[in-house]
Amino acid sequence: MAASVQRPASSGSESDPRYANIDERKRKRMLSNRESARRSRMKKRKLMEDLCNEVSLLQKENSRLYKEINASTQHYIEMESANNLLRAEAMGLTERLRSLNSVLHIVEEVNGYAVEVPEIPDDSLFKPLVVAVPEANYGVSG
Repeated sequence: MAASVQRPASSGSESDPRYANIDERKRKRMLSNRESARRSRMKKRKLMEDLCNEVSLLQKENSRLYKEINASTQHYIEMESANNLLRAEAMGLTERLRSLNSVLHIVEEVNGYAVEVPEIPDDSLFKPLVVAVPEANYGVSG
């Protein structure tokens, strides 16, 4: 038994000149569609690469800003601690000045000498400034 190769039934356009022009247009349209699809895929690929690059840059910037915020917060805490120490020292010195002023007033009363008594600074200098520092998680682990 001999195997016979059968061809699919042709539309007859191969031999009919009327359909030759239609087949050529169809072939050109298919090629044009393929090229258009290829360009579309390339454009999509380029857009994805650009977006991935932008994401990478934004993540780096976010990380940099997170580190900067952490450093600033740490610096703020250190300065606040130093200010608290200075404020405590100033309060102790003010108390010492009050004590010395009272001694000067006693000397003035007892001996009758006019003594210049220094003025004690206003207590508002010893009160800490209230600065709001938000405790926030910026969504990036550093």
